[in-house]
Amino acid sequence: MAQSEMPIFTKTFDLLTWLLPITNHFPRAHRHTFTQRLMDAAFDLRERLEEANMMRGAERQAKLQEADIALARLRLYLRLAERWRWLNPGQYQHAAAMVAEVGRLLGGWQKVGTRQS
Repeated sequence: MAQSEMPIFTKTFDLLTWLLPITNHFPRAHRHTFTQRLMDAAFDLRERLEEANMMRGAERQAKLQEADIALARLRLYLRLAERWRWLNPGQYQHAAAMVAEVGRLLGGWQKVGTRQS
């Protein structure tokens, strides 16, 4: 399936596009360290998905597992940002919904891959 046709790529692009400007409102004292880790997790997720799309078999499954780990890190950082009130409840709810959708799509892709192996 072509990358442009796969919803997971559209969803992660939308997530990155929404997330980066939001981080500009995080406290200046933590903007560099925390924001860097948050955005690294988000970009790692997208990059591992891109890599998985170029691979087959066990290599693809390994990249999808790495993407799942990056997604877990992203969830953690978003929860922390909400706990510290750097994201308001509406922003957190929106981010959580986007991340949950990416998680569902990733899980589906992982299941398809294990059935084909």
